[in-house]
Amino acid sequence: MTDKASSSTGPLVIFDCDGVLVDSEPLSVRVLVEALNRHGIDMAEEEAYQRFLGRSLATMRQVMDEEYDFHTGPEFLETLRIDLYDLFKTDLKPIPGIAETLDALALRNLPRCVASSSQPERIRLSLAITGILDKLEPHIFSAAMVKNGKPAPDLFLYAADQMGVTPENCIVIEDSPAGIEAAQRAGMTVFAFTGGSHAAVPGYRERIDALSPDLIFDAMPDLLHLVKNHMEGRGRPSSQRAV
Repeated sequence: MTDKASSSTGPLVIFDCDGVLVDSEPLSVRVLVEALNRHGIDMAEEEAYQRFLGRSLATMRQVMDEEYDFHTGPEFLETLRIDLYDLFKTDLKPIPGIAETLDALALRNLPRCVASSSQPERIRLSLAITGILDKLEPHIFSAAMVKNGKPAPDLFLYAADQMGVTPENCIVIEDSPAGIEAAQRAGMTVFAFTGGSHAAVPGYRERIDALSPDLIFDAMPDLLHLVKNHMEGRGRPSSQRAV
């Protein structure tokens, strides 16, 4: 178990990674769609967002196998990984304001961790490339560590347990419908972040609104203020936009 967070002065803030800490979703979807197209699978980027945003590699493989009769074997996955990591190394950027936000949370002794559907190697590579790995290590949790990925609550419950915090004292920062549902099923407060570049995908904001997260915001530097409001009992009504 990692260091306990119970001695802190506020809730545990659990960050998703892709689309919340790093602006990776458009890159990931582009690489996946191009790889599928090369193998004769005609999938548009909009469909890929709808099916796979916030979900684990295991889920993607299951969907491709059961619905498209396409087995994503080791060669396909390795090529996908190489192409994606190469693109990350040249094009991946942090979410604007995330480094300063993490520093501000640390200054106020608010515990933080990452709970992502991505593989551990990819999470750490993404955070290292964007210069924020040292702000979150060693509290990094992956769907590979639990039985069921998002929208199941397993990963968030595991992260809270490892950090020594009860679910009701956690605030999850999520950008995907699957992640929002997972946080809700875990009994946690969830702030939906819609500031990633994939927020312009048709239908994305409507899917987020339909899940009624506790709060929706699109500027990461606002997070500290929103957490403080929540701690003081002045949180906005369900699904209120903090913009």
